[in-house]
Amino acid sequence: MNFNTDIKYLKGVGSVRAESFKKLSVDTVGALLRNYPRNYEDWNKIYPIREAPIGENCCVKAIVSQAPVKVKIPGGRLLTKTTVTDGFGLLNITFFNNKYISNMLKEGEEYYFFGKIGINRYSAREMVSPTFRAETKDTGIIPIYQQSGTLNSKTIEKCVRQALGEIGEIPEFLPEGVISENSLCSLDYAIRNIHFPESYEALERARNRLIFDELFALQLGLLSIKSLNSENITDCVVKLDKTEEFCRLLPFEMTRAQKKAVGEAIDDMRKTEPMNRLLQGDVGSGKTAVAAALVYTAAANGFQSAMMAPTEVLAEQHYRTFQRLFGGTDIKVCLLTGSMKQGEKRVIKEKLESGEIDFAIGTHALIQQDVGFARLGLVITDEQHRFGVNQRTSLSQKGNNPHVYVMSATPIPRTLAMIIYGDLNVSVLDELPAGRQAVETYRVGQEYHERIYKYIKKHLDAGRQGYIVCPLIEEGDSDIVPAEEYYKILSAGAFSDYRVGLLHGKMKPAEKDRIMRDFAAGAIQLLVSTVVIEVGVDVPNACIMVIENAERFGLSQLHQLRGRIGRGTEKSTCILVSDAQNEEAKQRFDILCETTDGFKIADVDLKMRGPGDFFGKRQHGLPRLALADILSDTRLLFQAQKSAAGIIADDRSLSKPENARLRRQVETMFVKNYGV
Repeated sequence: MNFNTDIKYLKGVGSVRAESFKKLSVDTVGALLRNYPRNYEDWNKIYPIREAPIGENCCVKAIVSQAPVKVKIPGGRLLTKTTVTDGFGLLNITFFNNKYISNMLKEGEEYYFFGKIGINRYSAREMVSPTFRAETKDTGIIPIYQQSGTLNSKTIEKCVRQALGEIGEIPEFLPEGVISENSLCSLDYAIRNIHFPESYEALERARNRLIFDELFALQLGLLSIKSLNSENITDCVVKLDKTEEFCRLLPFEMTRAQKKAVGEAIDDMRKTEPMNRLLQGDVGSGKTAVAAALVYTAAANGFQSAMMAPTEVLAEQHYRTFQRLFGGTDIKVCLLTGSMKQGEKRVIKEKLESGEIDFAIGTHALIQQDVGFARLGLVITDEQHRFGVNQRTSLSQKGNNPHVYVMSATPIPRTLAMIIYGDLNVSVLDELPAGRQAVETYRVGQEYHERIYKYIKKHLDAGRQGYIVCPLIEEGDSDIVPAEEYYKILSAGAFSDYRVGLLHGKMKPAEKDRIMRDFAAGAIQLLVSTVVIEVGVDVPNACIMVIENAERFGLSQLHQLRGRIGRGTEKSTCILVSDAQNEEAKQRFDILCETTDGFKIADVDLKMRGPGDFFGKRQHGLPRLALADILSDTRLLFQAQKSAAGIIADDRSLSKPENARLRRQVETMFVKNYGV
């Protein structure tokens, strides 16, 4: 048996259970062993029942003193009760809807019980639905796995034990030098102890090794892409820098940061090696003007440009903006989206192929097979984390190694950005253009709703628009009103005389686009929305935003949301509604109310909340990482980057025989998760 063995051939699995495993993306023995526990229960420390801490999860060892008794309760549910004792204390145990408990717990026999200790209404100690085991060698630090349907954690644990017993010693893929210079344990030790740790120290060593492996493969992949790109030769070398000429067309003065960003990109575009650069800047920092300067210079040198946006509405907005910026010049701009009529698309594609159009703005429609360019020299992607490397590459393949420029509105500390975007050089816009108004931000409690509604109405009556943002509902949330329900309450109640719209992630893309178009056109006065507006169109007329249950959002996310307002000449206000009294929530609200500097906010967010809220589960467009956390595992990230750089310096394509296993690791990560 090896890592590639089909999971159904593992003893205890079979074809039926294999189908359940596939729902967890586990189809081989290797995938099972790489399906790491999501948590652990410490069954090592056994508490006497009388001393077990109230309100905490702990383990007790006790004899079943009373056979389990089944009771039917209202709603047809089944309740099973029993009492256990360790000879000194009694513990009442209750199970819900488990008809097998009577067969599993035998009176007079001893078991380990793990769960939260509570006090019932008779002041007796109790556990509700604990996990339990007979006295066997399987106690200790117990892994808890993500479950899927009939596949529970205990079943997965048994299968992992079976696999580890049959697999033999797990072979290494890291070079011996990398292992020793980073003081790493063996892969065999790491896999065995991530599932069944001998101790917490062993678990920590295992985690460090496996986190290093992920970050090492990530860095190898990114550095290899960057290194191989440096071998490419572009036909799109810029000889004439037309930045000053373009700046004279603008009705405003570019900021120092904008000029620097343009200069860095033009320097790249003068080289025979194609540019691969990221422009990151805060909301409203002027990324569009920087992109326009590059398009202008590219056109002056005889090259076409293409810009890809994640939604049709955003693409349409960019089209209008660039038409305005290039008004009075001979630069011809077109829009290409999926919803356009076939006849319109055909005409545009013909003009792109003949070179009549200088600049194409669109959505994924730009990367369709039948779209061609006469001389594509510059590729720009907006809100780059919405696209994978494969989509950037697809657009680049429309030309002969064109220059690539990607833009993101999520501020990330510069050093970290240079690591995360290892295949890109980084430019930063860290100042706002003159005239851009800071959004005033206030935090209030739920009792202010009536006053908030009056404040919103005052702006709507004056011809302005506003947003009300609701958090996403998670399982167990009973105190939060869903966006759909809130919309119904407002449109039938406080705002029945106003044009209220609803926008949320479960809507079809065409419906979302229609709502945003209506809002941008003024047909909707007040938009009730979830976080889908975080990346949205500019609506200069929107000057008021209310964020409900603001404690449910990360700091950077709150900052991104409020960036939807303050885009016009009117004073804009963001109201954070929250009753949260904990110290962390207060600190987050204080920093938002004090500053609109996205980079400062990002730094605080990383320190306070960590990467979960900052990047989300998808790690900002990077390959999925099972254990590694790009921000909290910074030390290991730097170690991995250093070791990866040494390998790539010697073998940039990982084609040497001794690097074959490394190459497979990188391909597994990038092809399966990244689509490259």
